[in-house]
Amino acid sequence: MGRTLECISPIDGSVFATREVMSLQAARDKVAAMRVAQAAWAARPLQERIELVMAGVAAVGAMNDEIVPELAHMMGRPVRYGGEFRGFDERASHMAAIAEEALADIAVGEDATFKRYIKRVPHGVVFVVAPWNYPYMTAINTVAPALIAGNVVLLKHATQTLLVGERMARAFHAAGVPAEVFDNIFLDHDTTSALIAGRAFDFVNFTGSVGGGQQMERAAAGTFTGVATELGGKDPGYVMEDADLDAAVDTLIDGAMFNSGQCCCGIERIYVHESLYDAFLEKALAVVRGYKLGNPLDSATTLGPMANVRFANEVRAQIAEAVAAGATAHIETFAEDDGGAYLTPQILTGVTHDMRVMRDESFGPVVGIMKVKDDAEAIALMNDSEFGLTASLWTQDVERAQRVGDQIETGTVFMNRADYLDPGLCWTGCKNTGRGGGLSVIGYHNLTRPKSYHLKKVTT
Repeated sequence: MGRTLECISPIDGSVFATREVMSLQAARDKVAAMRVAQAAWAARPLQERIELVMAGVAAVGAMNDEIVPELAHMMGRPVRYGGEFRGFDERASHMAAIAEEALADIAVGEDATFKRYIKRVPHGVVFVVAPWNYPYMTAINTVAPALIAGNVVLLKHATQTLLVGERMARAFHAAGVPAEVFDNIFLDHDTTSALIAGRAFDFVNFTGSVGGGQQMERAAAGTFTGVATELGGKDPGYVMEDADLDAAVDTLIDGAMFNSGQCCCGIERIYVHESLYDAFLEKALAVVRGYKLGNPLDSATTLGPMANVRFANEVRAQIAEAVAAGATAHIETFAEDDGGAYLTPQILTGVTHDMRVMRDESFGPVVGIMKVKDDAEAIALMNDSEFGLTASLWTQDVERAQRVGDQIETGTVFMNRADYLDPGLCWTGCKNTGRGGGLSVIGYHNLTRPKSYHLKKVTT
């Protein structure tokens, strides 16, 4: 027996699933078979690839009644929210709809003497390493467009959501996508690094921690393999004096607390204009005090456990350090808080950027709120971060939002919304959030390489 991976359920700490990892040689053999199959897959008509991918997506949707409680067991999201299929389908459908135009040849010019154009050609074998927090939606961001573009895809999922890749592969195979074209794999870190270092893949897409992204880049060093990374954030919200207060509170607090705060683009710090600060805080506290923490299999639960006790312990440590340094924690400990994975959601005031809770990624149900006097102060605070994924601006003035947005170091600027991924826009970031870009036409550009044709028709 080789090494096994264990998914520990946050519901009760039990082992929910185990899988044996593949050996390095077996993994190399698998990748080699996929590489052979890639040429035939890319030669299929684009529309045929689109139809097969969308049939796979539909097959995942047909499993949703099983998937929703399975996700609750694996990572703690309450069943009341119905899983991820809506976003999963939305993203795949958009990428399917734009594929023909996004992958079309770029005409440079043609006359009696020359024909010149640029093709988008698939990389070959794409390796997708997906995270546990939104395991289906984050995976499909790359899986769907990579397959549509003519790549073959090998998916490695996080141990916390061990069964997701297996389910996706089963659905796609049932829909007619060959196993040599798309499949799931169970690997340990050493084997993963060895495969990347050995140039097994032509492109790697990683979503996860900063440390994990650094490991991917180190493994790929010197191989010239493209590595795209999306490494989370410390996303700010800024509520200006003309904001719709109720909408700002509802959206920003939901963005901070939904999924127990375990969202890379979740709101982790809020800056409120001094004229609205007291009212914002009062309304925010009322929202959070109304949450029901509990077993995610209970339909009445609005806030489930964090995915792992160690994640919850990190959030507790950040809160405790902030309070010791002078911050105020406003939410009394919930009765259901067990000191383990079940964690009381928290709002902090009196916070500063000297505190880890306002600098480090918390990835949990806690948010710090600070008072600001104007745009300049808010911009300086929003940019005072090593991350740059999204920023949420609240105002009635579109031009003001654009001016402020132009000065923020971030991948996406939201106005009057937060914590949403529009597949028509490029999902990207800067600084320690990583580099690359998923979805939109740019997603296709990143999953293909340009190939130029300079054809001289006349040689006399």
